[in-house]
Amino acid sequence: MIDKLRFLVVCGTLAAVSACGGESKPEPTIPSVKEGYINVTGGKVWYKIVGMDKAAIPLMTLHGGPGAPHDYLEPLEALADERPVIFYDQLGCGNSDRPEDVSLWTVERFVEELAQVRDAIGIEKMHILGQSWGSMLGVRYVLDRQPEGIVSLVLSGPYLSSPRFIEDQRAWLRQMPEDLQKTILECEAAGTFDSEEYQTAAIEYYERHVCRLIPWPECLNRTLEKMGDAVYEQMWGHSEFTTTGTLKDADLSPQLGEIAVPTLLTCGRYDEATPETTAYYQSLIPGSEMMIFEDASHNHHLEQPEEYMQVVREFLRKAEKGVGI
Repeated sequence: MIDKLRFLVVCGTLAAVSACGGESKPEPTIPSVKEGYINVTGGKVWYKIVGMDKAAIPLMTLHGGPGAPHDYLEPLEALADERPVIFYDQLGCGNSDRPEDVSLWTVERFVEELAQVRDAIGIEKMHILGQSWGSMLGVRYVLDRQPEGIVSLVLSGPYLSSPRFIEDQRAWLRQMPEDLQKTILECEAAGTFDSEEYQTAAIEYYERHVCRLIPWPECLNRTLEKMGDAVYEQMWGHSEFTTTGTLKDADLSPQLGEIAVPTLLTCGRYDEATPETTAYYQSLIPGSEMMIFEDASHNHHLEQPEEYMQVVREFLRKAEKGVGI
């Protein structure tokens, strides 16, 4: 999950001077890239495939939000030296269409959208990497559709239960300075989410639990500039702390034992998806693995990029060997 922070980018509070990068490598060969649009239920979505010429099984990435487009996941392009890496902006955000029909913003439609993107690109086998809300989307796709050809799941900063996510944010909030807690709670009660007081208090929370890099990477700021606010508000709410949207009761915990593909869960030590909650999810998924990244939070792929890419790279290779690929 990620809150609406466009104001931070516009006013320059989090203007970045650092670039988004993956693993440090000397003068890598530029991978082949294909971009385009795909017709899905409700409109057209934008997609990009990096490393089309690579032989290993493709990696499908699913961004968070809902409504936080792919840009902040761009460091995953580092994995395109071995395999195609696929990005797309879910309907309602980023480079994709932004229809005004709020009935489109359902988990079921986003699952169908993923299936439509996969069919349009023509992917027989693939790994799925879901970040935050993307992890719920990926797991729902696997459980609801029982699709063939899913080689593994990577659930990064996993959001799989709204009750646990909400509880974790409140726990982190209680560790903040009392004056900031008071400001956030008062603004929540008054519904003044756009007030300067609330936004200022929220910045400190995000710098602790969303991304601990100062300044924030340029690709993350781009995601915030292109946020699908309507999707976020309809499905989640006005802030990370107060959930009023259609996802408020979502909980996949009872179904996680049905996942039958190799699964890696990752989180940062200070993640919105806390290590304790991530470990709980791991305990429910047979044979799953877990990695905690130190001095990192929800966007640990940005905060610890070299370690993150290496962990994911090795997991994908191992998953392929496990099924004889």
